[in-house]
Amino acid sequence: MSNMFYVAPEQLIKDRAEFAQKGIARGRSIIGAIFDTGVVMVAENPSASLHKISEIYDRIAFAGVGKYNEFDRLREAGIRWADGTGYTYSRDDVDARALTNYYAQYLGDMFTEGQKPLEVEILVAQLASPIRTTKLYRIAYDGTIADEPRYAVLGGDAETIRKRFGEITPTEPVSLAETVRHAVNALAGPERTIRHDELEIGVLEDRSTRRTFRRLNDAEVAALLE
Repeated sequence: MSNMFYVAPEQLIKDRAEFAQKGIARGRSIIGAIFDTGVVMVAENPSASLHKISEIYDRIAFAGVGKYNEFDRLREAGIRWADGTGYTYSRDDVDARALTNYYAQYLGDMFTEGQKPLEVEILVAQLASPIRTTKLYRIAYDGTIADEPRYAVLGGDAETIRKRFGEITPTEPVSLAETVRHAVNALAGPERTIRHDELEIGVLEDRSTRRTFRRLNDAEVAALLE
C-alpha cells in the first residue's frame, strides 16, 4: 500500500510559479509598444523561421515568450477561436479583450489543474477601430491579465528592460522608427548591440486594407535603425 504525501496548497502553487518563471526567464524578451499610428512588437529572435510574433485576426496580433511549442499552440488556438467567432457572429465581434479572456482561462486551468503549468507569457495587441481603442494585454503563465497602457515587456529580464525602456521613451506616442530604436536599445542594454538580422518586428497599422498586420523584413528593420 503506497503512502500519500501531503503538500500544502500554498507550497504547491509556489513551486508551480517558480517552475514557470524559470522557463520564461530563459527566453529572450519582447517589447510591445504603441506608436503614433499603431502598435509595434519587437523581439530579439535570430531564427528566420520560428516566429514569436504573428497575426491573429484583422486588427489583432500575438507575441509569446518561453517554450516555443507551448506558445505556438496558443497562437494556433487563438486563430481558430477568432475565425470561429468571426464566422459565427461578425468580424466586428472579434476583439482582443475576449481573446485575452480565452487565453487567461486556459492558462489558469493549466496552472492549477494541469500536470505542469505552461512556461509561457503572451501579449495580445489590438489596433484601434471606429468601435474600439488600441490595447495591449499581457497574460502571465497563471492566467493573470495586465492591461498595459503604453507598452509591455515579456520574458527574459523583463523588469530591467521595462525600466530601461520607460526611461528612454517619451510619455506620448512617437514615430515607428523612434519607437523601434528605443525598444532595441532597451533590449540590448548598455553593454551589447543587437544586429538588425537578429530582430523580429511585427506592426499593426492601417494600410487601407482589412488586414493591418505586417512583418518587417531585414532591409526595413535596418532602415528603421539607421
